[in-house]
Amino acid sequence: MELNRRTVIAGAAAAGIAATTLGGTAHASGGRKPVKELFGKLADGTKIYRWSLENGGTKLKVLSYGGIVQSLEIPDRHGKYKNVSLGFDNIEDYVAKTPYFGALIGRYGNRIGKGQFTLDGTSYQLSVNDGVNSLHGGVKGFDKHVWDIEGFTKGSDVGLYLYYTSIDGEMGYPGTLKVKVTYTLTKHGDWRLDYEATTDKATVVNLTSHVYWNLAGEGSGSIYDHELKIAAARYTPVDSGLIPTGELAKVAGTPFDFRHAKTVGEDIRIANQQLLYGKGIDHNWVLDKGITGKPEHVATLRDPSSGRTLKIATTEPGLQFYSGNFLDGTLVGTGGHIYRQGDALCLETQHFPDSPNKPSFPSTVLRPGQTYRTTTVHSFGA
Repeated sequence: MELNRRTVIAGAAAAGIAATTLGGTAHASGGRKPVKELFGKLADGTKIYRWSLENGGTKLKVLSYGGIVQSLEIPDRHGKYKNVSLGFDNIEDYVAKTPYFGALIGRYGNRIGKGQFTLDGTSYQLSVNDGVNSLHGGVKGFDKHVWDIEGFTKGSDVGLYLYYTSIDGEMGYPGTLKVKVTYTLTKHGDWRLDYEATTDKATVVNLTSHVYWNLAGEGSGSIYDHELKIAAARYTPVDSGLIPTGELAKVAGTPFDFRHAKTVGEDIRIANQQLLYGKGIDHNWVLDKGITGKPEHVATLRDPSSGRTLKIATTEPGLQFYSGNFLDGTLVGTGGHIYRQGDALCLETQHFPDSPNKPSFPSTVLRPGQTYRTTTVHSFGA
């Protein structure tokens, strides 16, 4: 880790927002105990808080609404910081307009065809919010709920515990699901996510994070010149509704071959039916490593202009790569810039879309007595 990543937070919270430091001085590694401040209020008066973390040169701000990453700042090769995640500067836009900017996604990340599945002989109808399909948990997924958050320090790490209980029948899902997600900033500046969940009735679960990345900086323009490498020889083709067909197709000879680093935009305008369905890339990669007990490196993203890099390691078997196709110039972000198509990309670690209806896909079923656990680590450099 470069020495310029060892900087310590300076200054107080943004003007006009009251901040409370939850104890303590900086660790030698640069980490501070979490800072909590009022971000805004929902229409019913519910207070929404923003938590600020810094460690190892990474600065992270998280909202209690949706567990949203409102900003994530890292330095470039010259030590200059920029926020590399898309978002808003007010709670009203997150409630009314957001395309899942920075949010925790559940109960099921990605799509379930026709919002239906059968489990143990019982059929379930889910909330439908993407044509005839259910996307990211339905009309009111985990991204639209207020999470209980506790800050912590543990050794040289700082972080947040986020808690949410999804009741039986919420958005059509069976079982009361108790969820705990841990956001940790390590002394090296890595952002680690540990997901846990338990249920009192058989259900399906697929949790992920929906950060929109632009390593040149939020609002700086297209990510088509970013270089991306994904350790996957296969992907899951989709139909016109972006539901996987069930095939595990080879990436060789297609625009979906990122086994060797190439720019995001290199093949994105090729006349390919899968790209037409997604209006760009919006597909799941079948990671070569499969499901693993510990996080393994699966993807590297690099911005040549700044030198910033993002490396992703995960225990999950899939990676959804979304190239920001539906950003349409109607949203204004934290830096005051309009977001347009291709201005960011998402790399969502996950189980596969529509797995409850695809017996050949890795199972997403969780039963009483079991604990759902997955981990994803984001490592930054320049």
